[in-house]
Order: sequence, then C-alpha cells, then structure tokens
Amino acid sequence: MLIIRLFLIFAKIGAFSIGGGYAMLPFIQREIIDNNHYLNLKEFSDILAISQMTPGPIAINSATFVGYKIAGVLGSVAATLGIVLPSFIMIIIIASFFVKFYDKKEVKAAFSGIRPAVLGLLAAAAYSVTITNVIDLKSIFIFILSFGILFIKKMDPIIVLIISAVLGIILY
Repeated sequence: MLIIRLFLIFAKIGAFSIGGGYAMLPFIQREIIDNNHYLNLKEFSDILAISQMTPGPIAINSATFVGYKIAGVLGSVAATLGIVLPSFIMIIIIASFFVKFYDKKEVKAAFSGIRPAVLGLLAAAAYSVTITNVIDLKSIFIFILSFGILFIKKMDPIIVLIISAVLGIILY
C-alpha cells in the first residue's frame, strides 16, 4: 500500500508541477514532510543536497532518494515512475498539438503567466533549503562565499561544490 501511495503522491506532483525540477521541490516538500510526515526537514534537505550532486534532474533524483528512504528499492521505483510518467505522457500529447497552437495569443498569454509562477516556486525552494541549512556562522560563511564565487566570479559550480565540501570538512 505504501508503494502505491508513493507512486500516487509523486504522480500528482509530476502532473501538476510546471517549471522543471526546482519548481517541483516545494510540492515534494509539502507532500512528504507537511502532509504525510514521511521525513523531517533536515532529512529532506540532506536528500536535496545528494540529489544536486548526482547526475540527472533534481526532481527525479529527489523522488528516487525519497522513495528509497521511505520504502526501499520498490519505493524508489514507485516514486521515480510517479514523477516521470505524467510529464512523459503530457509531453507526447502536447507535442502532437503544439505546432498547431503555438502562435495563438491565448497560448502565449498562458506561458507569460506561468513564467512568474515558476520563479515564485524556485524562490520558495531556495528559501526552504536556505533556512534548513544556514544554521550557524560557519554555514553562513560557506553560503556567502559560495554565492559570491558563483555569481561574482562566475566559477564552475562543480568547483564551488568541492570548495564548499572542503570547507565543511575543515570547519565542522
């Protein structure tokens, strides 16, 4: 029953989230932490960190790791299929009609409305991850340094992750 429930939770997230993996994170958090209490915020934050470091889309990685944490390998498979299948099916359907309707003003207006909502979802995910992980002066230092290196120096994110990991080892 838990496997089916995981599939349905992630299928709902996959079906009703727009904007990619980071936009899905607030929905995953609400369903897994707030509504079902399968994980706490710290566990979810750890899963997000691992999901960002592993190859692949963050929403799929998160679903896979959350499913595994909750119900093992079968939970992992159920959550991953749940988050992927709705998008896959919708893309196949939309692709067959998109060329016909792309130039319509209603479609362009809908995309114009969706873009700011996606930005809001991304901001909510960033806020949630920040309040969970920036907990003391050392973590604030690593956050500010990483942010500065990424956005001011335009350094490769992989290098920033390595620097942050080394700082974490040294400081903690």
